Amino acid sequence: MRHSLLALALLSSLAACQKAEAPAAPATTEAAAVATDTAEADAKFADLSKRALDGWFQLSPVSATQIGEHKYDSEIDDLSAAGRQRALDFGKKTLAELDTLDVSKLSRENQVDAAILRNQLQYDIWGSETLQSWAWDPQVYSGLTGGAIYNLMAREFAPLPDRIRSATARMEKIPALLAQARENLDPARVPKIHAETVAKQNQGVLSIVGTFITPHLKDLPEADRVRAEKATATLEKAIAEHQQWLDKTLVPNAKGDFRIGQKLYDQKLQFALLSSLSRADIKQRAEAELKRVRGEMYGIARTVLKDKAGAPQMPDAPSDDQQQKAIEAALELAYADKPARDKVVEAAETALKSATDFVREKDLVTLPDAPVKIILMPEFQRGVAVAYCDSPGPLDKGLDTFYAVSPIPDEWDAKQVDSFLREYNTRMIHLLSIHEGTPGHYLEGWHSAKFPSTLRGVLRSGMFAEGWAVYTEKMMTDAGYMNNDPLFHLVQLKFYLRAISNAILDQGVHVDNWTKEQAMDLMVRQTFQQEREADGKWKRVQLTSAQLPTYFVGVQEHFDTRKAVEAKLGDKFNLKAYHDQILSYGAPPVRFARELMLDQPIQ
Repeated sequence: MRHSLLALALLSSLAACQKAEAPAAPATTEAAAVATDTAEADAKFADLSKRALDGWFQLSPVSATQIGEHKYDSEIDDLSAAGRQRALDFGKKTLAELDTLDVSKLSRENQVDAAILRNQLQYDIWGSETLQSWAWDPQVYSGLTGGAIYNLMAREFAPLPDRIRSATARMEKIPALLAQARENLDPARVPKIHAETVAKQNQGVLSIVGTFITPHLKDLPEADRVRAEKATATLEKAIAEHQQWLDKTLVPNAKGDFRIGQKLYDQKLQFALLSSLSRADIKQRAEAELKRVRGEMYGIARTVLKDKAGAPQMPDAPSDDQQQKAIEAALELAYADKPARDKVVEAAETALKSATDFVREKDLVTLPDAPVKIILMPEFQRGVAVAYCDSPGPLDKGLDTFYAVSPIPDEWDAKQVDSFLREYNTRMIHLLSIHEGTPGHYLEGWHSAKFPSTLRGVLRSGMFAEGWAVYTEKMMTDAGYMNNDPLFHLVQLKFYLRAISNAILDQGVHVDNWTKEQAMDLMVRQTFQQEREADGKWKRVQLTSAQLPTYFVGVQEHFDTRKAVEAKLGDKFNLKAYHDQILSYGAPPVRFARELMLDQPIQ
């Protein structure tokens, strides 16, 4: 979930017509008038959504491909000053028109979508005028460069020759995009970590071409093959030229601060989460949860270490040091069970099958009937996260979902590999497969894609999605996954500590000016992360902002929503029915799903 003006290519490239709710047959003249007003308001909103769809497609062709609209597959985003101004004008015009609608007259579902649309339009405008990622974040350009080709080639939405022809056209246009990057980026504003990361990723687009396109050129008609070969050669030259600029100009002169500061952070956090929780609320809840969960982990440690030789002291009221040593000793039991260096992906496949079978056996939620594939993470996307779930766009039906896992780098020595595998031990890989696969992101994405609003599908809430994925980790543990193994429960709580620490870390770094030492203390000592994992997260928090809190804020709102529904339904509460219903709304911010479920006013 990346938010910036032109990486909004990956989030806010379209809106679509809404399906208005059919009003019940009016019993009175007043009811009939209300129904008429709603129908008229919904029709106006549907028209606005349709025009927003058409405009966003044209402005953001790369993300249009990802979403599943293939009319502009041969085009690429224009990040020039003129292109950015067109996007800004479009956003302001659309927002002004939305503001003329009487939202109170819309159906409840459209009230939600209007709020989501308004937030995203305001986010776009703020990103262009205030945050200005296009001037200081080279990831905007590297993401579009890789996505321009990868989005075309990764999924079989059209015959291969057609997709290669579109990719050829985009390869011809990428040199202009890279030139725009060099024109727009101000090295004095670019953080060095951003420059260095993109310098390492730059060659990745060529690996996409080499993997997906080059092997098939011999099967194309001669004219298409010649054009593709020429475009590839031009792209290779452009990438080399850009690499020289990155290495010789951008990296040495990158002087920007990766911390965005309190004012920008608070504004971005509100746009990114659309949550009722403030930054202060998030910090307070996260710190309280950190203390509570560590206490629960200590209780498990006392159980699994009981009567073991050499076990640390474990009194009823431990000191901080005693609690720390006991939890660390218990986690060592889990770390001992880890996959071989070259078996991480295989272990993820086994874990995904195990989790899916368990959900089916316990009948916890309706399972998808669409495929999921575990793949090696594409090179151009490595360096930020260990794994992610990549679902097909809302307009691409019946295509694979990818559960991407980053391989262990060849250059890592034995010590680095051991640190990584201690973190991603066998039980942790089960949790990762729950989070990214079933019943986490993959399952949630399948359910959410069924909601008829394409607008909601495109602007789906990262907080809802990440919160749901973290929620399922606890839900599966509570249901007895892995035969109620206490070490699995311990590792699940440690994984939850990661979500808690993400929220504390993000504002600690970007608002409170934390040093790396402060960040590593939180991650390594207080939340028991391995050095390699913590070092990678330190890099991630420098490269992103207001994304890491989505896990904790999302899961808190999911926990709160389930408690509220349980309280309302009492003995009539059914877990599977609840899960299916919360997932049926198309992944809006959780606050809206709660209001819809409890029949509360849409705020």
